[in-house]
Amino acid sequence: MQPNEPRSDLAELRDVIRAFVDERDWHQFHTPKNLATALSVEASELLEPFQWLVAGERAELGEKGYEAVRHEMADVLTYLIRLADRLDVDLRDAVLEKMAINRRKYPADQVRGDSRKYTEYKHHDET
Repeated sequence: MQPNEPRSDLAELRDVIRAFVDERDWHQFHTPKNLATALSVEASELLEPFQWLVAGERAELGEKGYEAVRHEMADVLTYLIRLADRLDVDLRDAVLEKMAINRRKYPADQVRGDSRKYTEYKHHDET
Protein backbone atom coordinates (compact mmCIF):
# COMPACT_ATOMS: atom_id res chain seq x y z
CA MET A 1 0.00 0.00 0.00
CA GLN A 2 1.27 3.45 -0.89
CA PRO A 3 1.74 5.98 1.97
CA ASN A 4 -1.22 8.15 0.88
CA GLU A 5 -3.47 5.28 -0.22
CA PRO A 6 -6.65 5.00 1.86
CA ARG A 7 -6.76 1.98 4.14
CA SER A 8 -9.63 -0.44 3.89
CA ASP A 9 -11.76 -1.19 6.91
CA LEU A 10 -10.58 -4.81 6.78
CA ALA A 11 -6.92 -3.78 6.71
CA GLU A 12 -7.48 -1.52 9.70
CA LEU A 13 -9.20 -4.32 11.61
CA ARG A 14 -6.43 -6.76 10.63
CA ASP A 15 -3.84 -4.39 12.08
CA VAL A 16 -5.82 -3.92 15.30
CA ILE A 17 -6.13 -7.70 15.67
CA ARG A 18 -2.43 -8.22 14.87
CA ALA A 19 -1.44 -5.71 17.56
CA PHE A 20 -3.73 -7.40 20.10
CA VAL A 21 -2.24 -10.81 19.29
CA ASP A 22 1.35 -9.49 19.31
CA GLU A 23 0.88 -7.78 22.69
CA ARG A 24 -0.07 -11.16 24.16
CA ASP A 25 2.40 -13.33 22.21
CA TRP A 26 -0.47 -15.44 20.90
CA HIS A 27 0.77 -15.77 17.31
CA GLN A 28 2.21 -19.17 18.21
CA PHE A 29 -1.29 -20.46 18.97
CA HIS A 30 -2.94 -18.97 15.89
CA THR A 31 -2.29 -21.74 13.42
CA PRO A 32 -4.72 -21.86 10.49
CA LYS A 33 -6.27 -25.03 11.93
CA ASN A 34 -6.76 -23.49 15.37
CA LEU A 35 -8.20 -20.31 13.88
CA ALA A 36 -10.62 -22.26 11.65
CA THR A 37 -11.71 -24.26 14.71
CA ALA A 38 -12.19 -21.10 16.78
CA LEU A 39 -14.15 -19.53 13.91
CA SER A 40 -16.48 -22.52 13.81
CA VAL A 41 -17.00 -22.41 17.58
CA GLU A 42 -17.80 -18.69 17.50
CA ALA A 43 -20.18 -19.15 14.57
CA SER A 44 -21.99 -21.80 16.60
CA GLU A 45 -22.17 -19.43 19.58
CA LEU A 46 -23.80 -16.88 17.29
CA LEU A 47 -26.80 -19.23 17.07
CA GLU A 48 -27.50 -19.26 20.81
CA PRO A 49 -29.33 -15.89 21.09
CA PHE A 50 -31.60 -16.98 18.22
CA GLN A 51 -32.51 -20.34 19.76
CA TRP A 52 -36.27 -20.71 20.22
CA LEU A 53 -37.10 -17.37 18.60
CA VAL A 54 -39.64 -17.30 15.78
CA ALA A 55 -37.58 -15.30 13.25
CA GLY A 56 -34.82 -13.66 15.28
CA GLU A 57 -35.50 -10.13 14.10
CA ARG A 58 -33.90 -7.36 16.15
CA ALA A 59 -37.06 -6.51 18.09
CA GLU A 60 -37.52 -10.17 19.01
CA LEU A 61 -33.92 -10.41 20.24
CA GLY A 62 -34.36 -7.59 22.73
CA GLU A 63 -31.46 -5.45 23.87
CA LYS A 64 -29.59 -8.24 25.69
CA GLY A 65 -29.93 -10.66 22.79
CA TYR A 66 -28.98 -7.99 20.27
CA GLU A 67 -25.82 -7.17 22.22
CA ALA A 68 -24.94 -10.88 22.43
CA VAL A 69 -25.39 -11.21 18.65
CA ARG A 70 -23.20 -8.14 18.01
CA HIS A 71 -20.42 -9.55 20.20
CA GLU A 72 -20.58 -13.00 18.64
CA MET A 73 -20.53 -11.45 15.17
CA ALA A 74 -17.43 -9.51 16.22
CA ASP A 75 -15.78 -12.74 17.39
CA VAL A 76 -16.61 -14.46 14.09
CA LEU A 77 -15.24 -11.57 12.06
CA THR A 78 -12.13 -11.34 14.24
CA TYR A 79 -11.24 -14.99 13.72
CA LEU A 80 -12.04 -14.78 10.00
CA ILE A 81 -9.79 -11.76 9.55
CA ARG A 82 -7.05 -13.43 11.60
CA LEU A 83 -7.30 -16.62 9.53
CA ALA A 84 -7.15 -14.62 6.31
CA ASP A 85 -4.09 -12.81 7.66
CA ARG A 86 -2.33 -16.08 8.51
CA LEU A 87 -3.11 -17.57 5.08
CA ASP A 88 -2.47 -14.32 3.18
CA VAL A 89 -6.00 -14.22 1.76
CA ASP A 90 -7.37 -10.90 0.57
CA LEU A 91 -10.94 -11.18 1.82
CA ARG A 92 -12.22 -8.42 -0.45
CA ASP A 93 -10.84 -10.17 -3.52
CA ALA A 94 -12.10 -13.54 -2.29
CA VAL A 95 -15.63 -12.18 -1.81
CA LEU A 96 -15.67 -10.52 -5.23
CA GLU A 97 -14.43 -13.75 -6.85
CA LYS A 98 -17.01 -15.85 -5.01
CA MET A 99 -19.82 -13.43 -5.91
CA ALA A 100 -18.88 -13.81 -9.59
CA ILE A 101 -19.06 -17.59 -9.20
CA ASN A 102 -22.42 -17.31 -7.43
CA ARG A 103 -23.80 -15.05 -10.18
CA ARG A 104 -23.09 -17.85 -12.66
CA LYS A 105 -24.56 -20.53 -10.37
CA TYR A 106 -27.64 -18.50 -9.53
CA PRO A 107 -28.73 -16.44 -12.56
CA ALA A 108 -31.21 -13.85 -11.24
CA ASP A 109 -33.72 -14.49 -14.01
CA GLN A 110 -33.86 -18.20 -13.07
CA VAL A 111 -33.69 -18.12 -9.27
CA ARG A 112 -35.54 -14.98 -8.19
CA GLY A 113 -37.67 -15.84 -5.16
CA ASP A 114 -36.46 -19.46 -5.00
CA SER A 115 -34.11 -20.64 -2.26
CA ARG A 116 -33.13 -24.02 -3.68
CA LYS A 117 -29.47 -24.89 -4.15
CA TYR A 118 -28.11 -24.38 -7.68
CA THR A 119 -27.79 -28.15 -8.22
CA GLU A 120 -31.58 -28.46 -7.88
CA TYR A 121 -32.40 -26.21 -10.83
CA LYS A 122 -33.68 -27.70 -14.05
CA HIS A 123 -31.18 -25.71 -16.14
CA HIS A 124 -28.19 -26.35 -13.90
CA ASP A 125 -24.92 -26.51 -15.84
CA GLU A 126 -21.93 -28.23 -14.20
CA THR A 127 -19.41 -25.88 -15.84
